Amino acid sequence: MIESLVIAGLLAIKDYVATHVLTCLVPAFLLAGAMVAFINQQAILSVLGEKANKFKSFSLASFASFFVAACSCTVIPVSSGLYFSGAAVGVAFIILWVSPSANILSLIYTGNILGYEMVFYRVIAALLMAFIVGGIMTFFFGKEVRETFKAYQGGEEPQGIVKRPHLILMILILLSLLLPNYIGQTGPYWEKVLIWGTATAVLAVYAFKFLGREEIASWLRESWWFIKLIFPLLLLGVFLVGVLGKLLPEEWIRSWLGGNGLMASFLATMIGSISYFATMTEAPFVDTLMKLGMGKGPALTLLLTGPGLSLPNWIAIGRVFGIKKAVVYVISIIILGTLVGWFFGNFIM
Repeated sequence: MIESLVIAGLLAIKDYVATHVLTCLVPAFLLAGAMVAFINQQAILSVLGEKANKFKSFSLASFASFFVAACSCTVIPVSSGLYFSGAAVGVAFIILWVSPSANILSLIYTGNILGYEMVFYRVIAALLMAFIVGGIMTFFFGKEVRETFKAYQGGEEPQGIVKRPHLILMILILLSLLLPNYIGQTGPYWEKVLIWGTATAVLAVYAFKFLGREEIASWLRESWWFIKLIFPLLLLGVFLVGVLGKLLPEEWIRSWLGGNGLMASFLATMIGSISYFATMTEAPFVDTLMKLGMGKGPALTLLLTGPGLSLPNWIAIGRVFGIKKAVVYVISIIILGTLVGWFFGNFIM
């Protein structure tokens, strides 16, 4: 029994490393390092900091997050990079939630499989939960004194949020993160690697041509900090998910997810919150369970929390943002996911 559980965990790690590290995590870590190294902290504070208008900053974070096709693990370096550049804690956790739970790529795929009515409800629910989570995190941690990394100090201090060469660099990194999922979403994995490799080659040429040696060193140093902090914990979390997947009986899951009651929504939320779903994999999984009798409410909450949370995500958030923030965030999402599934299933859908 123990041997089979260990094998299940190792197989989960093998699959994760084989299909996510190059095309997802590597560009995510590079983007996080670039944001810390090059973004003008004072400019970020004025737009997305704790003293900025909450409605405007929350809205900007939510809208921008729809265009970042990231899983619950990949988004952590991106969100934390912005946080350590000076963004408010509520803004950081909105990005942490919306990007995996309702990015445009997963929405399009969900529409193709489950219909665009479900997409509409998914967007509304994700935004509603985002603003509430942002408010909760701000209430508990908004006045917390924290250290932030200083933006790169080479040359003149940038007057805007980021200098043009650094902005182009971050756009190129973002393209290396998004293009494999957007262009290569239906093809074999080697096509994604080819797209990522091409984009990364362009990125490297640009960096060596337009950035100074000290700038590149600063960028890579900050990226490496995120890798050391987050990557080992992601592997541990993926291993535990593989073990849990082996332990959970499939028939039990199917029989308890029918209807739109609070218990069904809670169980769907917990399954989604613990399991790891790569971007878009939640839609076919939910479609299968709905055909077996799962209610629409639990289906909605599983569409949100499946990609939005995961056990690796819990562990990494605790390491990066602190245990208290991780506990408040995870509990908030579980409660909100349960209530959203129950409410939408009984009164909206």
